[in-house]
Amino acid sequence: MKYVIGLDYGSDSCRAIIIEAETGKEIASSVKYYKRWMQGKYCNPQQNQYRQHPLDYIEALEESIKEALNNSPAHVAENVVGMSFDTTGSTPVLIDKEGLPLALRSEFSENPNAMFVLWKDHTAVNEAARINQLAKTWDIDYTAYEGGIYSSEWVWAKMAHVLSVDESIRETAYSWIEHCDWMPALITGVIKPEKIVRSRCSAGHKAMWLEEWGGLPPEEFLVAISPLLKGYRERLYESTYTSDTKVGQLTQEWADRLGLSTRVAVGVGAFDCHMGAVGAEIGPKTFVRVIGTSTCDIMIASYEDMEQKLIPGICGQVDGSVVPGMIGLEAGQSGFGDIYAWFKSVLAWPLENLVGKSDLIDDPTKSKLIEEALDKLIPEISEEAAKIPVAESSLLAIDWMNGRRTPDASQLVKGTITGLNLASTAPLIYKALVEATAFGSKAIVDRFLENGIEIDHVIGIGGISQKSPLVMQALADVLNMPIKVARTKEACAFGAAMFASVVAGIHKDIFTAQKAMGQGFSKEYIPNEENHKIYIRQYGNYQKLGSFTEAELFS
Repeated sequence: MKYVIGLDYGSDSCRAIIIEAETGKEIASSVKYYKRWMQGKYCNPQQNQYRQHPLDYIEALEESIKEALNNSPAHVAENVVGMSFDTTGSTPVLIDKEGLPLALRSEFSENPNAMFVLWKDHTAVNEAARINQLAKTWDIDYTAYEGGIYSSEWVWAKMAHVLSVDESIRETAYSWIEHCDWMPALITGVIKPEKIVRSRCSAGHKAMWLEEWGGLPPEEFLVAISPLLKGYRERLYESTYTSDTKVGQLTQEWADRLGLSTRVAVGVGAFDCHMGAVGAEIGPKTFVRVIGTSTCDIMIASYEDMEQKLIPGICGQVDGSVVPGMIGLEAGQSGFGDIYAWFKSVLAWPLENLVGKSDLIDDPTKSKLIEEALDKLIPEISEEAAKIPVAESSLLAIDWMNGRRTPDASQLVKGTITGLNLASTAPLIYKALVEATAFGSKAIVDRFLENGIEIDHVIGIGGISQKSPLVMQALADVLNMPIKVARTKEACAFGAAMFASVVAGIHKDIFTAQKAMGQGFSKEYIPNEENHKIYIRQYGNYQKLGSFTEAELFS
């Protein structure tokens, strides 16, 4: 038997999964959390600053693969033939002339601006606004294939920002790299900036790359964003590659560090949601929702279906970004599970700050009590919220607590809750937040439908789709579409493993890999027609409230 490894780098942790390449049978898996990130290092939520140290990525890589191999039969390690990565994105870092992330140099080891700028870092709002202003007055609108609006979550805004605020890194910074490109480069030894194999996925959706206009935007455009970007274009790339392409093979050093052989083929990386959609067996006219801290929505369409179409306000349409030979479409919400986590944090304040300081019980009992209450908080509230009939819901919320990704990106907008009265309970507020995330999802679906993109199937993947019937049923009711839930809990890592099987030559293409390795679905949520009718009326109010707050309060 031959085996492949899929690696999924999420916001908090790395997941490694070992798969039997011909059948899709899962052999073993491991999850390792980023140590520095879990301590809250290098982040400032008040300023929307979220940075991750490259050592977290390296340590998680070694630890997760070693643990997964230790949990596998002895013969597996020597028969691993392929490995591929997915990561969050846009999550770039500045690198030096040797391709080393600046934070791995001793002089910058504790400098957040020398680290990977996580996808949800919104410190580059002004730079994104500058890009959008330029794009609309330039001869070519370089944002046209990225929904027509450039986001502060994306690479050029982020790199311009960190260079502008930190003079200490400017002289050493030579180029930049996305996380999904750095992992394959690192373990294959292809790390020189001029030789790095760049992902079509990250370049097309976040870096304004398009083959038809010669790759990246020209030097004049980039310098107009910021003079500090001078010279970067010539030190970057013209060509990009789909994820069925081999970057190289494991170096001897990394084969030894991981307990594998140098025969392991390493594929071009991509963003987690794109490979997650592949792992969930995406096909044409399928709308895949990767539902976690945020959401990423993925579709694929044929060249014929996309002819002469530019869909405004999404996160891009890129040839081959999901499946080679088809156009990949991306949208999503900046906050989804993060909104529920925020509400949990609000409710947890008395527990952590009052019970935690109580002298009435001993410290071990306090810790156990707080831990038990926090574990049960959202499940108990969800259970009570599910008992509230849709018709009785008097609250309305807007799901922009972390800005709005799509449709029509804006990190200036904020979340809203209205309709509160003295009878508003925690379950009622939570239910309004769940409905808000479902309304935000409908806004995305409507944008696709309005632009002639047909949707026949909806698939949910990610932790929330597996764990929250309340959220999934509300989503089905609002969209008025059945939603299937992917059986595998690790769809992103599974998608990476599927690409690894193609790169290693086990399967001829990704559709063949999906057919052989796909895990099917565990559940399907059927919409309630009566609830949908009520939700449609509430959705109209959601649109009015969103338009009002954006125009009057946050413009």
